This record gives sequence, structure tokens and C-alpha cells, in this order.
Amino acid sequence: AELGLKRVREMRRMRWMTGDVPEAQLREGVRVRTFVPGQDEAAVIAVNRKAFSWHPEQGALTVEELMSTEQESWFDPAGFFLAVDASDRLLGFHWTKVHPGPPEAIGEVYVVGVDPDAQGGGLGKALTVIGMEHLRAAGLRSVMLYVESDNAPAVAVYSKLGFTVWDADVQYGS
Repeated sequence: AELGLKRVREMRRMRWMTGDVPEAQLREGVRVRTFVPGQDEAAVIAVNRKAFSWHPEQGALTVEELMSTEQESWFDPAGFFLAVDASDRLLGFHWTKVHPGPPEAIGEVYVVGVDPDAQGGGLGKALTVIGMEHLRAAGLRSVMLYVESDNAPAVAVYSKLGFTVWDADVQYGS
């Protein structure tokens, strides 16, 4: 305040310590499958752009960048969940990540994206739960995520699932 700066962005890191996870509730006609490299990139990027049109970094992700990330040592298509309709049209996704220790490995809700046309039916929560279960089944005792503080719907879902604020990075500007 003394320098005339104002808070323009706050990125929260939230954490969940393993415990009870609600059962994933998918609406009728929706099924979940895992990502297929070489097949699903364009659909994921299309949904990602719509879901994150407001986000300066996430909304700009390209097919080429996704394909490059697939070459990273941490990439695991078995932890990349796609919610699709009866015609295999992508409705949303949850991409998980595992950070190795030390001190111990931790899972990450890397990206959850839901097509705006498919929002409002609990799909984001269901996909988050499916990813959390996957990470817990892999033996991880905690899961973290990053979320913009002004993304009230996402913060509400994560809070209801038991995530708590771990820390935050704040960006200031004039």
C-alpha cells in the first residue's frame, strides 16, 4: 500500500491429506476413460481453451505443448482422466501428476477442466474425486493443487472435498 501497489492476482496452493473421499457421481450418459496419446490432444486442448478462456497461462496451452509434456518423465496417461458422452465427445478432464520425494511423494490435481456447456452437473467434482482416488491408490498420502483465489466455484469444490489453503503467491501491480 505504501508503494501504491494493489493485489492483482493470488494463486493459492491447497492440500488434502488422505482420508475419506466421496464417491464420484457421474450423470447418466457420462463415462470416464483415460487419455490416449496421439488421439486425444486436440479434444483436450479445445475443452481446455473453453474452460480456461479467462486464464492467462492455462487458456493458451497448445496441442504442441501438450505433446511436449507427454515426453516428460512424470507424464502418465493412466492418471489423465477424460469424461466423455455416449459418442466419445469430451466433456471434461482431470490430469493428475505425481511429485517424487523427498521427503515423500505428493500427488497433484494438475488440471481439471470442464467444457462450459457441460458445467453445472457436478462433473468437475466427480473428475476431481476420480483423480484423488487414483493418487490415493498409488500410495500417496497427500494431494495438492493450485487454484486462482478468485475462481470461487473451483475453490468451493476443493474446500468441500477437504482441501485447505497451504500457502499463496500474490502478485501486485499499480
